[in-house]
Amino acid sequence: MKNFLSITGVSMILLAALAGNGGAETPPSKTDTIVLGGGCFWCVEAVYERIEGILDAVSGYAGGSVKNPTYEQVSTGRTGHAEVVQLTYDPAKITLEKILEIFWKAHDPTTPNRQGADVGTQYRSIILYKNETERRVAEESKRKAQSSFRSPIVTEIVPLTDFYRAEEYHQDYYRKNPYAGYCTFVIRPKLEKLGL
Repeated sequence: MKNFLSITGVSMILLAALAGNGGAETPPSKTDTIVLGGGCFWCVEAVYERIEGILDAVSGYAGGSVKNPTYEQVSTGRTGHAEVVQLTYDPAKITLEKILEIFWKAHDPTTPNRQGADVGTQYRSIILYKNETERRVAEESKRKAQSSFRSPIVTEIVPLTDFYRAEEYHQDYYRKNPYAGYCTFVIRPKLEKLGL
């Protein structure tokens, strides 16, 4: 009888614990965001979706003057927008410094308005900050990263004014289209190079 009561008690405690959150992982109490551009947003999104602590990676447009731009408009290079990714992250699991360390390795920040065969101002290297702390962290990270490159880093570090979510067919592009040509010949080799 004593064992029965012990087993019953433990079972009830476990059931109560699981019922409290449905057995799901508790969401972080604090999240933050940063907007980065390093060429085609499909590539940047694919990299960060594989990094622990990144909760969401959303492809979009920022740094331009046209309100609610479309992909077709941004592709002309005349709106001033860059293809970017808005990262939502858990600062308890990954720091902004670490996110930026990955950023410098995930693209070539020394080529103005170009990443590989993708050419145009929409493919420029850019960090868009929300506050002075992010600006300082970005500037310091850029300074440290410079020693890894022969040419000067040309990455813009500018205030974020607006972020516009890209069309749905751009979201999670690599995950949805792993065998598409761009994914096979550009994104996959990048992920392999980064060990992702």
